[in-house]
Amino acid sequence: MSDSKQQFKINFWGVRGSIPCPGAETVRYGGNTPCIEMVAGNERLIFDGGTGLRVLGQSLMSQLPVEAHMFFTHSHWDHIQGFPFFVPAFVKVNKFNIYGVVAPNGATIKQRLHDQMLHPNFPVPLQIMQADLKFFSLEIGESLEIGDVVIENAKLNHPGEAVGYRVSWRGISAAYITDTEHYPDHIDDQVLKLADNADVVIIDAAYTDNEYHDPKSSKVGWGHSTWQEAVKVAKAANVKQLVIFHHDPLHNDDFLDKIAEEAASEFSNTVLAREGMSIVLNPTDGAEGNQAEGSEKLSV
Repeated sequence: MSDSKQQFKINFWGVRGSIPCPGAETVRYGGNTPCIEMVAGNERLIFDGGTGLRVLGQSLMSQLPVEAHMFFTHSHWDHIQGFPFFVPAFVKVNKFNIYGVVAPNGATIKQRLHDQMLHPNFPVPLQIMQADLKFFSLEIGESLEIGDVVIENAKLNHPGEAVGYRVSWRGISAAYITDTEHYPDHIDDQVLKLADNADVVIIDAAYTDNEYHDPKSSKVGWGHSTWQEAVKVAKAANVKQLVIFHHDPLHNDDFLDKIAEEAASEFSNTVLAREGMSIVLNPTDGAEGNQAEGSEKLSV
């Protein structure tokens, strides 16, 4: 078995979009909203703070003290609603560096996380968190180095603005591209930039083409894309592994199984994100060393 410190591991803690949807019909894929953990060598990166962040936090409590870097794509509810329930942030020995671009209205990521914990929305303020929390504002298009990990971001097509991220480490690259809406006549250059020749691309594909264009309930302008458009990105960007993400809350397990089958028929290296899934990448192996672990208990 490879040394975990010499691996790039992606853990999926929340894969659903818009609103949590627990229940019997979402057991296999999961109902928690977005939270992705990437562990590259010695560095732990967390992307978004949906309700999946609470579950990640429970796991991290057995690994104290915890130091991690948290990156937010934007501050719509489904991407920040787990932060007030992230237990490691209440523990003094832990340290979290928290990053996000400044919102169009000028609000920093610190302001936005702070404000959601004010009355009447939440019983206790952010200041009650005892961990060492440091907040950083990113510029759109900025490149950041954390140890030997490089994190880049690019602007996405989403109401209220969002960014996607690309993480590179020892020749491995993974892109996290949510929430974003495709353009009708071309593939977004910023999406292609993030996805270019990546080993893994995790991408918003909330709808099917039929749902997106349904004249009775059109999703045009809602800020999300389709699995068919995700496949176009994967092919155009020479992606090695495509991961469909941000599942619509109306899509039950059986419906997602059908999408998985159809998407894989169009781009063979396609999987649908599931809670509890991990992807392991080894620097010496490149794409051939990718290992998707779809049902194991997450551990790093």
